[in-house]
Amino acid sequence: MKPLEILRISWEAVGRNKVRSILTMLGIIIGVAAVIIMVAISAGTEATIQENITGLGSNLIFVSSGFSRGGMPGMAVMGGGDGLVFDDATAILENVNGVSAVVVEQNSSQTVKAGSSVLDEVPIQGTTPGFPAVRDMEMAVGRYFNQAEVDRKTKVAVLGSTLAEELFGGENPIGQVVTVGTAKLTVIGVLAEKGTVGEIDYDSRLYTPITVVFQRFTDSFFARISGDRVRMIYVKINDNKAVDSIILQIKLLLAKRHDTALDDLSVTITTQQDVISAQESTTAAFRSLLGWVAGVSLLVGGIGIMNIMLVSVTERTREIGIRQAVGAAPSDILLQFLTEALLLSVIGGVLGMLAGFGGAWLFSRVSDMRTVVMPASILLAFGSAATVGVFFGFYPASKAAQLEPIEALRYE
Repeated sequence: MKPLEILRISWEAVGRNKVRSILTMLGIIIGVAAVIIMVAISAGTEATIQENITGLGSNLIFVSSGFSRGGMPGMAVMGGGDGLVFDDATAILENVNGVSAVVVEQNSSQTVKAGSSVLDEVPIQGTTPGFPAVRDMEMAVGRYFNQAEVDRKTKVAVLGSTLAEELFGGENPIGQVVTVGTAKLTVIGVLAEKGTVGEIDYDSRLYTPITVVFQRFTDSFFARISGDRVRMIYVKINDNKAVDSIILQIKLLLAKRHDTALDDLSVTITTQQDVISAQESTTAAFRSLLGWVAGVSLLVGGIGIMNIMLVSVTERTREIGIRQAVGAAPSDILLQFLTEALLLSVIGGVLGMLAGFGGAWLFSRVSDMRTVVMPASILLAFGSAATVGVFFGFYPASKAAQLEPIEALRYE
């Protein structure tokens, strides 16, 4: 029997009982859709986290204070000591080779007024002159504050693009005075649009020297007393290939500055790649778990195909006998029923792919989670569906091919 003839007969058999065929394919549809959606959720989460990390800037080393021993893989961890202070950032910039910029941040939230415009709970970010370089940000107009203004605690402000628009509309804000809490700051620049990275909207923030935040916008009495203590120093390096040497220089410098042994200094040093690698290993395990859960649906779908095909063989025993009587070989019968099972799984796979695309899109719309449909997941899901059809369809097809023609013709 020709392949096209086998395909035609199989197609007619599948279409003869549409409701039963659709119900049979349902397990495959759900399984394929589940694989695509779950992998899309996992990939979306991974992409979001990686964008958040790289959105901080490029070629960064994170020097953080107050971590205990342990931490993520790749971290250089030290325990004890007295943590980081603001002057450590300047020391790193001036004494460590290969460092192009260093940033320290201290955040607050204040009411900001400019003329008749009043905005509540505006994020105030106290930082240092290296902030635009570290964060890969550019000035739209004006300039960023310099080290002399940080040292003198000069009351100046740089506005995010959205904040500038909300406070001044189309008016040029350079030289204007804004009231932040009870302090009056002079606007010296507006940053170009950066957008939202992670959950941080950089365009809606006011940037001012960190020393001004320490002096005027630090909330607690304890923080005002120890205002020069910082939790994180961001270090931008010139060449990632020299990262190990730079980390060693930073550790030795901080140990010397704090007059303590290297192993007793309460500092954790990580790179962007450390964080990304740790995140990738976590999401990879999560994705594998989701894939196995979705694979169970495909397995159930395959069992459904085998069950229906066995019923079909029983129902069509007399038809099989007639085909054998007019010359159909056992191999033709085998191929016919195997093709029917494959058609059920392939059609179910195609419908599952469409459902997976739609489900991933809908999930990203109705939830806060991002989804990224991976081409590999489509190939995996579709290939698994076809394999399931062949695997679970072989036994019913083999059983049909082994029927004796005379016994089949006698079957009622």
